[in-house]
Amino acid sequence: MSNWHARADMKALAVGLGVVTLGTVGLLLVWDATPTSFPAAAHVVLGATSLGLIALSYLIYQLHVRPSRGRLARAIILALAFLCWAANQALGAGRLSTLFNDLAIGLFVFDVLLTMAGWPTDTDARRELLQ
Repeated sequence: MSNWHARADMKALAVGLGVVTLGTVGLLLVWDATPTSFPAAAHVVLGATSLGLIALSYLIYQLHVRPSRGRLARAIILALAFLCWAANQALGAGRLSTLFNDLAIGLFVFDVLLTMAGWPTDTDARRELLQ
């Protein structure tokens, strides 16, 4: 299989997983309208699943786009934030859940701060591609 086909397959997998994730979000919203139509733990499972799947989907997408090291670091930070948020949702109340919540907050804040600071710059990305 050529490199182009492998990259196209990664994009298709990422987008397909993203569509499945959107389906879980849809179910989450249906739960909001009719919570008694679902099993007791459905909201927790759907919320955690949505967050975990989009993190995985985004990382797979990065295999398709082949970002610079800086952009890959940003993608990993964002995916970790979503995974911590998913863990927080799955664990319910408790000390470990609070830790994952705080880690998610910290990672999201750090990601937004990097965006405001303009890191990585496009010139950094071009320079890395030439090396």
